[in-house]
Amino acid sequence: MNLNGAWTFDFDFGKSGKDRNLQSAERFSKTIIVPFCPESKLSGVEHTDLIEQMWYQHPLSIPSDWSGKKILLNFGAVYSCAEIYIDGKYVQRHFGGSSSFAVDLTRYVKPGSTHKLVVLVKDDLRSGLQTGDKQCGNFYSGGCSYTRTTGIWQTVWMEAVAPTGLKSTFVRPDIDQQQLVIEPQFYGESDNTLEVLLKDGDKTVARRSVKCSNSAVVVLPVKNMKLWTPENPFLYDLVYQVKGARGNVVDEVKSYVGMRKVHTANGRFYLNNQPYFQRLVLDQGFYPDGVWTAPSDEALKRDILLGKESGFNGARLHQKVFEELYYYWADKLGYLTWGESPSWMLDVNRELAARNFLSEWSEVVVRDRNHPSLVTWTPFNETWGGGPDVYVRLIQDVYATTKAIDPTRHVNDASGDNHVMTDIWSVHNYEQDRVRLTEQLKMTPGVEPYRNARDRDYLAVYEGQPYMVDEFGGIPWMAEKDRKDSWGYGGMPENPEAFYKRLEAQIDAFIDSPHVCGFCYTQLTDVEQEKNGVYYYDRMPKLDMKRIKAIFEKIK
Repeated sequence: MNLNGAWTFDFDFGKSGKDRNLQSAERFSKTIIVPFCPESKLSGVEHTDLIEQMWYQHPLSIPSDWSGKKILLNFGAVYSCAEIYIDGKYVQRHFGGSSSFAVDLTRYVKPGSTHKLVVLVKDDLRSGLQTGDKQCGNFYSGGCSYTRTTGIWQTVWMEAVAPTGLKSTFVRPDIDQQQLVIEPQFYGESDNTLEVLLKDGDKTVARRSVKCSNSAVVVLPVKNMKLWTPENPFLYDLVYQVKGARGNVVDEVKSYVGMRKVHTANGRFYLNNQPYFQRLVLDQGFYPDGVWTAPSDEALKRDILLGKESGFNGARLHQKVFEELYYYWADKLGYLTWGESPSWMLDVNRELAARNFLSEWSEVVVRDRNHPSLVTWTPFNETWGGGPDVYVRLIQDVYATTKAIDPTRHVNDASGDNHVMTDIWSVHNYEQDRVRLTEQLKMTPGVEPYRNARDRDYLAVYEGQPYMVDEFGGIPWMAEKDRKDSWGYGGMPENPEAFYKRLEAQIDAFIDSPHVCGFCYTQLTDVEQEKNGVYYYDRMPKLDMKRIKAIFEKIK
């Protein structure tokens, strides 16, 4: 049951709502369109000052045929802390503005009845204790910080599931052994049977059944498998059925899987055991009307198509945990992705901040680890202020935790260096001149290569990891009317030809540097005052995109 749409709400600038018993409110005085944040146009509110607390209210009508089921209320994401109340009773609290969570309402609601849902949102952006991404800590957007996002910003929905139904799976393609390994988890273990079907269209490729136990493992042989790549993003269908003793279907889930493998060796990134050059683009996932929330499913799909039409085979999803629907389209359309936390604004030298990060990040990794398009985890970005104590331990713990949850992918511990423990050696380099860029990227045996953080004995040294420039370019191009208050890197070219020439020279510098095994260009679209995208903020092309595409695709 999708709960997006009109909700009532009130701001709580005095943080006195509990004193006024707002958790028991029948309704509030204002209306907002969920899942859009109150700062956005699409919410119908457009309040852009800082919001430390606000309250949402929405009636929940529970269908009478949900009797005997487990009733779950799901939130795609709420920024940054959410407290859930039903009929004035406290139910659950969730920390972390980017991770999805479910609330078990079974004991608080009655099928056939209507109940009052109230959500208290707390957001302390400037505390340094929570992730904040590119949200500006000042009233006005500035530099590379933009309009804030507070409250509910992803879809809210309610569902009824069987008490012994399938809760989740960890799907692990194993192309070397030609098999698919699935680890299921159930809401409640039982003597029921889980039957799993792997399908290629109407053809069943493999079928296995196991007891509904949380220690069960399903192994499906996949002969003559079709591999997933950006060039050919083939997806197998998966059907899960929990069956009772008489063969009756207790629960059914339909999904998909891409058979693919990623690994690193000899300083290279490999996709399906073949060296693969990643031509990524920085995508910050901001929208003029929705801020952090895409205005539609079609808008998410379009951003991926725009990236492919510009010559990129993937995106570094920068300082934002994207809606899971974005990953669906990346899987379907064939587009590599790097999953990143909105780690800016978090003080990585404070212990409570580290604690808060670990729980949010763990939930993110669990949610998205089954998507074939996602090939690298990037928990942090430009943590150049990280010191030798809390920061180092935080990186070590995040690396170990990520690997424990998902051993199948690489971890780029801190994009832009300040590396402590990493599978990818990433650097940021906005040098605009080809000769100087080539010189800086030169790899000399026995000499530490170009990096952004130096002379710190608590940082890692380069040990032959794949070397990637995961931010470069950022060439500004903008309309005449925007030039006074906008920015990019290296000054604006005089004309389109000068733009193409500068861009191609930077790509040529990578061609001159064969040890560089991937790049990430800044950026896909302009975002507010930052005008260095290859598309405008409204997604319209700036220049001849066929020429742009040809330049980026000089490296295959």
